Amino acid sequence: MGDNQALSCALENASQVIPVFILDPRLLNSPGVSEKRKAFLFLGLQAMDASLRQRGSYLVLRQGEPVEMLNHLVAETSAEAIFAEPDVSAYASRRDGKAARHLPMSWAGSPAARPPGAVLKPDGSPYMTFAAFRKAWKALPFSAPGAFSQAPDRISTPLGIETLLIPSIQELQGLEEFPSGEEQAQARLEQFVHGLPSFPDQPAPIYRYAEQRDRYGLPGTSRLSPYLRFGMLSGRQAVSSALASIRDAPDDDARLGADAWLNELIWREYYLHSLANFGVAQGGKSHGRAVKWVNNSEQFAAWCEGRTGFPVVDAAMRQLFQTGWMHNRLRMVVASFLIKDLLVDWRWGARLFMQHLIDGDPAANNGGWQWVAGTGMDSAPFFRILNPVTQSIRWDPSGMYLRQWLPELELVPVQFIHEPWKMPLDIQQTASCKIGTDYPAPVIDHAWARQRALLAYRQPDI
Repeated sequence: MGDNQALSCALENASQVIPVFILDPRLLNSPGVSEKRKAFLFLGLQAMDASLRQRGSYLVLRQGEPVEMLNHLVAETSAEAIFAEPDVSAYASRRDGKAARHLPMSWAGSPAARPPGAVLKPDGSPYMTFAAFRKAWKALPFSAPGAFSQAPDRISTPLGIETLLIPSIQELQGLEEFPSGEEQAQARLEQFVHGLPSFPDQPAPIYRYAEQRDRYGLPGTSRLSPYLRFGMLSGRQAVSSALASIRDAPDDDARLGADAWLNELIWREYYLHSLANFGVAQGGKSHGRAVKWVNNSEQFAAWCEGRTGFPVVDAAMRQLFQTGWMHNRLRMVVASFLIKDLLVDWRWGARLFMQHLIDGDPAANNGGWQWVAGTGMDSAPFFRILNPVTQSIRWDPSGMYLRQWLPELELVPVQFIHEPWKMPLDIQQTASCKIGTDYPAPVIDHAWARQRALLAYRQPDI
């Protein structure tokens, strides 16, 4: 509620406000829904309701077709206006358009810090490449309210409006790392940009972001993506915090760290704008659109279940299934392995991620997968094929992360932790890790798979 532009507009225009959230069955029952993401949402709604009640209000919850439910509420309450934040997906755009035709809608705010349409070429067309988008994005003035964290002290809401109980939580495992709600989002942002009060001599994590953000075994990132996904933290507040950290950085290295985080936020903006302008299937490069995918279902299952025989891939996928989250570096590694090593259509992986990620968002998820696949507007070149072994050695040299998620490798010596199939038989016995029995042998030879992928991308119709 601290930077909710729709709520602010409603409070400016009315003496009484009815906070409403509608559970859309089409979204809740979608095959791409994540049970953990739903649990995170429901817990967030509980926290919002509690916060509203502290301010003399409460959350009105309904379930059904959104425009129909809003029509019923308008009739019940004689509401004169509805203030809401527009979304950018194709479904949301159709829904919002229908609402605008049938209801007294007023739109305010955006999931992005700069809403779609605010960053355009001089001729009014959208930018295709990220570099050009970022340059234009940074050139625009940025002004936002200062008191982001200050929600209204009092919200007057009519009593007696019928509301549903917030659904019970079915899937809590893994959510311990991501307590839901705006209060948790604010606390996490505060810690990231200002550090822990108990360690005043330590630089804030944002100032070490550039050097630590790829070290997936360390707490080097903000882990704010689920809160941004559900609006518990606004894009404007995240950007404002990054800009303030850049301004107040104690030295050049610290400034580099804060600017690196801002760069990641601008990637989020770029994907939101791209989704609004071009839809999920971004146009752009021809590479990958006509690739003759192998789509081996057994290899895809091994990838999903974390048994490819490549520890960094398996550890990341097991973390995803258990917690609903994965570090961004690992998202690139496992995506590259699926697309380039196994030649599985990127849409298979994107769909699987949406079924499990707490922060699953059509814009960032599809944008990231197309970036790796080389099919989006501004993507990695088709010949960029990440080596899972070298990635693992570079970013987790001790294998600490691997041992956390692959207990069968706990006793494997560090010189073999990234390539356990190279262990001699006597060391396999000592480590209680027999390859092919306790831990799988590699499903594919990376060097061979790399050459196959290059050929498939260069000659997609063969």
